[in-house]
Amino acid sequence: MNLIGSNTNDFLNNNVKVLKSRVSKTAYQGIVVAVAALIIATLSASYYTTGSISIDGIALVQKTNIALWIMDAVPFVFAFWGQYSSTILAYEASALVIDQTQELRERADSFEKQARYNVTHDLLTDLPNKELFYDRVEQGILSQTSQQQSLSVLLIEIGNYKQVSDTLGRNASDSLIKQVSVRLKSAYASPATIARIDSNIFSLLLTNIENKQTVLSQAENIHRALEEPFFVEKVKMACQANIGIVYFPDHGGDVDTLVQRAGIALYVAQNSNKGYALYDPSYDEHTPRQLTLMSELNQAVERGELELYYQPKLDLRDDCVSSAEALVRWNHPRHGLLLPDHFVPLMERTRMIQSLTRWVIEASMLQAVKWAGTGYNISISVNLSAKDLNNPELPDLIAGLKGRTGVNPEWIMLEITESSIMSNPETAFEIINRIDQMGFRFSIDDYGTGYSSLSYLKRMPLKELKIDRSFVKDIMTDESDAVIVNATINLAHNLGLQVTAEGVNDPAVLQKLRREGCDVVQGYLLARPMPVGAFEEWLSSEANQFKEVVTE
Repeated sequence: MNLIGSNTNDFLNNNVKVLKSRVSKTAYQGIVVAVAALIIATLSASYYTTGSISIDGIALVQKTNIALWIMDAVPFVFAFWGQYSSTILAYEASALVIDQTQELRERADSFEKQARYNVTHDLLTDLPNKELFYDRVEQGILSQTSQQQSLSVLLIEIGNYKQVSDTLGRNASDSLIKQVSVRLKSAYASPATIARIDSNIFSLLLTNIENKQTVLSQAENIHRALEEPFFVEKVKMACQANIGIVYFPDHGGDVDTLVQRAGIALYVAQNSNKGYALYDPSYDEHTPRQLTLMSELNQAVERGELELYYQPKLDLRDDCVSSAEALVRWNHPRHGLLLPDHFVPLMERTRMIQSLTRWVIEASMLQAVKWAGTGYNISISVNLSAKDLNNPELPDLIAGLKGRTGVNPEWIMLEITESSIMSNPETAFEIINRIDQMGFRFSIDDYGTGYSSLSYLKRMPLKELKIDRSFVKDIMTDESDAVIVNATINLAHNLGLQVTAEGVNDPAVLQKLRREGCDVVQGYLLARPMPVGAFEEWLSSEANQFKEVVTE
């Protein structure tokens, strides 16, 4: 504090010296003018009194002329007043500069603090986000280890979130999430940490836990806190909460393991009458479609168990298949073919998604290069997760794979969702722009189901909008869906984007989309996702036959 005060005083004194020197210059000029006027007046008075200008005449008028006495004092008054005024003005000006500088610093500090806060907090609920929660768990582990105490992580899933969103809309589901967050914050004050780590999943970190029974009682407290009805869009509804619980150090020694196993317990809780479950190692062997398979991901890559299936996309402008979406499958030796819904969501809660992303991108690039070499003019769409758009290493990863595979960036379309951008917009935009500069194209997947924002659409270097299947499947019977589809097509075209409609399973729906001006369609009407061999066979044997059907 003394150092700050000393620096401020030095700054003030230096400014005073500079400003005072500038103001004093004008004062000195006034003194010169006053002295000149005095000399002229004295000489004039001498000549008027004695008839000549002489030393004796000048002395005489100085002795007898009262007006000259007054004028003699003027230069001294100018000197004193000039010095005094210059000092006052200099201090006031310098103080004003310091005040304005301090105000600007305070505003800059405030903006910086707000920016740091937004990076680590959820915008909807103002709770800590996934990154900050992970950090606090890691700090808690270090603290508890040193003190030989325990902590617990609870994952709280709002089970009817999607139902509310599908029935009442996104605003209603957001309102439900906000109300849930308020209840959880009021029920668990510091040092407990409440965070929102996914669209419908909250997390709770409890420290200094005495035993596992204490944790189970906390889960019951959460259910009690959420048992009172919620009012959303004037509709009275209950909140269906499922809770997965892990206990440190029994269930893991690091944050990734704890969150992964809390996700396993959450999966079990979904089928439990209690609505909560404490992780048990036995779940690893008996839970259907085991979520713990994520720990085997690296081995799956090495063993060649992962495979890309391809779903064709029909361009309605020329009725040709010129693109396909790559969808990952896991050929597990014990559990058979696993769809991404069974292993990707939990991987996104850990940091293992990066390994999967690398494999999918590389495999897609290699396949695109192979097709180009054999005469297939097929581009490939690859899905990126929200975790990918928060990974600053992603552009360098893609650049390295591009160089290694020799892929033409125009052969790859990277699909992202609106919600994946909203979690950390500035970081996501920076990553997207870096990848765009390499020549890769971007598509907004499931448009209309996330936080749609025209300002974000305008800022992003997009090639395509994909209309979510939830709006497409009922456009023949639901007027609202038909209006949304039509508006989305017009919006995309006005922005210079192509429109892809997914979930096209009916010929009538396809023909309506054609009339509305939709550019590309994909769905079971065209073909289901297929392994690469089946996809190539389909292209050569079925495409012509299908073309005749869709052009009727």
